[in-house]
Amino acid sequence: MAVEIKTKEEIEIMREGGRRHARILKALADAVAPGVSTKDLDDMAARLITEGGDTSAFLGYQPYGAKRPFPASICVSVNDAVVHGIPNEEPYVLKEGDIVSIDLGLSHRGLITDMATTVPVGKISKEAAAFLKACKKSLDLALAQAKGGNTTGHIGAVVEGFLKPLGYSVVEELAGHGVGHSVHEDPYVPNYGNPGEGDVLVPGMTVAIEPVVNMGTKDIRLDKDDYTYRSKDGSLSCHFEVTVAITEKGCEVLTK
Repeated sequence: MAVEIKTKEEIEIMREGGRRHARILKALADAVAPGVSTKDLDDMAARLITEGGDTSAFLGYQPYGAKRPFPASICVSVNDAVVHGIPNEEPYVLKEGDIVSIDLGLSHRGLITDMATTVPVGKISKEAAAFLKACKKSLDLALAQAKGGNTTGHIGAVVEGFLKPLGYSVVEELAGHGVGHSVHEDPYVPNYGNPGEGDVLVPGMTVAIEPVVNMGTKDIRLDKDDYTYRSKDGSLSCHFEVTVAITEKGCEVLTK
């Protein structure tokens, strides 16, 4: 698959979609509280997406290798769930001390943005709070490397270089990616690597940058639902993601 360079008009559509996207994700994050179920969050997402006249890019999407289409509007991954948690099958009721990742793909006028956040449920442990803060910081460091002329390796190197000394592990099987006309496009943007390796970032690329991080080992396993990945050692997992447009001097975050 060739890397797609978006036109100014396409980026403007993604910019408007990204604004809508960020508002929905903030509303979902604000709704997280003990006693709220993962299905409650999915129902809320479906309502907010529909009210805006847009569609979920995840609902009915069947990635390569998946046995069935994804059955929900958002992914909700709690505690040791890394990504792709299904919120509306065997819903989980959030408890004080949990952490929860909410991941949404939004399609606005035929163009897709991708965004995720991880938030605490009530009061969480100091260790969990430090973990979330570090994961978010790694995304900020990644964004500083996302500019024309750098490579995907610049992004991966700074993410792993920051997190590894803290004792955290990047999940190597999961990565950022191009996004726009489909949920997953080239380039592949891993959270490890070396500057100069990988694809060269070119102005006009639209990319989802997403550190996926475990508190323990990097190893993961696929759950019985064939979508949810969990940390193999049962440790907490964290995920932050934004969609950006690459420019000559840096990147513009479209999901804000």
